[in-house]
Amino acid sequence: MDIFTHAGIFIYPLALCSLVAVFITFERLLALRPSRVMPASLVDAFVSGKFDGIESNQNSVAGRIVHFYRSRRADADSLQAYARLEVSRMERGVFLLEVVIGAAPLIGLLGTVTGLTQVFSGFSAETGLPDPAAFIRGIALALNTTILGLAIAIPALAAHAYVLRRVEFMAARIGLGVQALLQSEQD
Repeated sequence: MDIFTHAGIFIYPLALCSLVAVFITFERLLALRPSRVMPASLVDAFVSGKFDGIESNQNSVAGRIVHFYRSRRADADSLQAYARLEVSRMERGVFLLEVVIGAAPLIGLLGTVTGLTQVFSGFSAETGLPDPAAFIRGIALALNTTILGLAIAIPALAAHAYVLRRVEFMAARIGLGVQALLQSEQD
């Protein structure tokens, strides 16, 4: 496509931004599957408050929390601190989406300014007219880098919002689970 060939050297950092956004989005979507955060068996235990027959495995966030509680006989404060640590692990890499959201449009803007500089430096002092080839290259660079920067940042923004919302939802479920775990031991 012409949009990629006319983006100049700015295509490389924009491609990097795109790859980072795609990788982080898919990695977080896989990591935040219900089976990796709170499997159905633990959801049932957290709702019923009965943890006797539940195995505390290390394959899910909720499983690691139950394992921590059982292995250390942790008090409420340390259990809640460990749960917060597990929730912060669920946010791993999300800051990179924020970087892409900010950097991609700025790289596009830098390409725009560079392209417009090429346009205006191509004007002849004698005639006052631009060199047609330099004019076309400069405008193409300006528009293509802007388009690419926005085309990368907008989906990254949507992915960032979705992943953060998913983490918040799972964190709320984990918080309720921790309360149920603490209540089950008091009863």
